[in-house]
Amino acid sequence: MVQLSDLVRYLDDLLEVERFTDYCPNGLQVEGSVTINRLVCGVTASQALIEAAVEAGADALLVHHGYFWKGEAAPIVGIKKRRIARLLENKISLLAYHLPLDAHPVYGNNVQLAKVLGLKVAGSFGPPGNPAIGLYGGLPEPLSGEALAGQIAERLGRAPLHVGEAPAPVSKLAWCTGGAQGLIEEAIRLGVDAYLTGEVSEQTVHLARENGIHFYAAGHHATERYGARALGEHVAEHFGIEQQFIDIDNPA
Repeated sequence: MVQLSDLVRYLDDLLEVERFTDYCPNGLQVEGSVTINRLVCGVTASQALIEAAVEAGADALLVHHGYFWKGEAAPIVGIKKRRIARLLENKISLLAYHLPLDAHPVYGNNVQLAKVLGLKVAGSFGPPGNPAIGLYGGLPEPLSGEALAGQIAERLGRAPLHVGEAPAPVSKLAWCTGGAQGLIEEAIRLGVDAYLTGEVSEQTVHLARENGIHFYAAGHHATERYGARALGEHVAEHFGIEQQFIDIDNPA
């Protein structure tokens, strides 16, 4: 058992939330039980994940995508009301960490994706104003663009969108999980052969083609399944509580 206040303090310090200017509040978003015996982790605090947490007897839910995003409507009505009401009536606390979980050097989405794909980390990159969240590095051995696409599909269980006709094999690449297609130009400046993220925009295709690199959109959800799981496993071991990662499939 751990006190909610101790868990929140530990996670806030571990993930260094004060270093980030984010699109949502990081940390405790909905307060439930003051003591936690069982933690459920997942990517997004959807209704489906909440129901799974209720079924699992969770006292707290730890996710990457929580609530209260900048620009969203403030009234707690409709979907937002149903989600929050379900959490409160079951005394389930919601803890959410967005950019801090992307960036963490041990439990973060990007370093965990590197482990899944077998990538060697050489450094980090990103736009000014926040700690760098993207990573760059290399493959154990060079692969053709098509072979790398096949490896990504095998490891993530989802075929990526692959753009690029560059004939040279992929040796150096950069990656940033989720909706980070906007960082492609930062990645190109690193001199990489390929850039991997979760999503694609119309202009991303042209940037990849005209700069002679491979681009892979491997899925927002598919690239971000690993940080919350790793963090949850660490928290469970550290505090001696039960933990379960529940993956609610999302093709996006």
